[in-house]
Amino acid sequence: MHDAAAARPVEVSHRRVLAIALPMTVAHLTTPLLGIVDTAVVGRLGDAALIGGVALGAVVFDFLFWGFGFLRMGTVGLAAQALGRGDAIEERAVLARALLIAAVCGVALVLLQAPIKAAALSLAGASDAVDGAVGIYFDVRIWAAPFSLASYVVAGWLTGIGRTGHALAIQVGISLLNMALTIFLVLGLSWGVAGSAVGTLLAEMAGAAAGLFACARLLGFRLSVPRHVLLDRKELAATFVLNRDIMIRTAALMLGFSFFAAQGARAGDVTLAANALLNNMVLLAAYFLDGFATAAEQICGQAVGARNRAAFLKGMRLVLIWGFGFALAASLIYLIAGPVLIDLMTTSPEVRAAARAFLVFAAILPVVGVFAYAFDGIYIGALWSRDMRNLMLAALAFYFLAWWLLLPLANAGLWLALLAFLAARGLLQAARLPALMLRTFPSS
Repeated sequence: MHDAAAARPVEVSHRRVLAIALPMTVAHLTTPLLGIVDTAVVGRLGDAALIGGVALGAVVFDFLFWGFGFLRMGTVGLAAQALGRGDAIEERAVLARALLIAAVCGVALVLLQAPIKAAALSLAGASDAVDGAVGIYFDVRIWAAPFSLASYVVAGWLTGIGRTGHALAIQVGISLLNMALTIFLVLGLSWGVAGSAVGTLLAEMAGAAAGLFACARLLGFRLSVPRHVLLDRKELAATFVLNRDIMIRTAALMLGFSFFAAQGARAGDVTLAANALLNNMVLLAAYFLDGFATAAEQICGQAVGARNRAAFLKGMRLVLIWGFGFALAASLIYLIAGPVLIDLMTTSPEVRAAARAFLVFAAILPVVGVFAYAFDGIYIGALWSRDMRNLMLAALAFYFLAWWLLLPLANAGLWLALLAFLAARGLLQAARLPALMLRTFPSS
């Protein structure tokens, strides 16, 4: 029972929300910056097919790696709730279990690279020139899979135990190294698309090594976990169910964005490149908002572990307030400075004109989607994975319906369908929240 008398204290304040959100905002911002740098550097070559190839290649790996986003999200929730209960042994076990799963999944992706590549190119339906660029990018970057997934685990565990500063330092290090290597290899050594992929691979390898060292140091280099704890049937079953639900949810989310990219590809190389540039701006805002979602994951997860309903509600309220404020600011910035950002990312006149034509959709997306991102963090922290999965699938179905109805509007209709998808996610999660609160805190 989640009795108020049995609740453990949890600090919830504006200061704490910002102390978690701002470092993680910077960390999350570095992820879309990788795509922006890759696209911008290759964009200086002035070839729309190469721009589209790198952008589409990045989407392929977003789908692959973000499909395993449960390694980060599930680890955050499990570690945060263990912290809320004051269970130090389980905190270590959460890390060990997740790293084991990451190793198995990463090796499997490398072994299955041929069919994955074939399926990705078939689904994309892009031109031969774009397919060639995607193939070069894929063949190199796929080897980063084990290291990327290990980094997901490390980031989730550090966030769950409240060490966001460590997570930030590691992610920023990966990003800076990636940017430097990409610029050097693509423009300095003229390696083209392959140079972009090699830079990402080397950066991911270095980041995984640094992250594992940071975790080991925080644990005093005592990495062993009692066998009966690590292989506890109840915990393993709960972890499997959690990971399954989050994986389905994340796969559905990435299917939505990959569908968006594929429809742009079918509209031609210029439209694909324009959507790719705007999508980088969308991801920039999304990861910005994800900083506050991460604050919700940690605070709400700890509150559930501590059985503290008041802390949970206060944390949720503060995250929603701050998230909406930052979403509004992002939308205003894009409306004003969007054309300048587009010009910085490409020299192609055709791509610039096409991107400006659809800029307004990318600009308003943060305000439309802010509640979807905030509630994702709340649901992840509370480990409401089954409901999050089901609501995501319902929103995805609505997205496809909206796209079909808006087909006469071409690319504008595609953008409107994406906005409808994000709005549906937030509304459905908000409607389900009261029942989940009663289930999680039944005595209140």
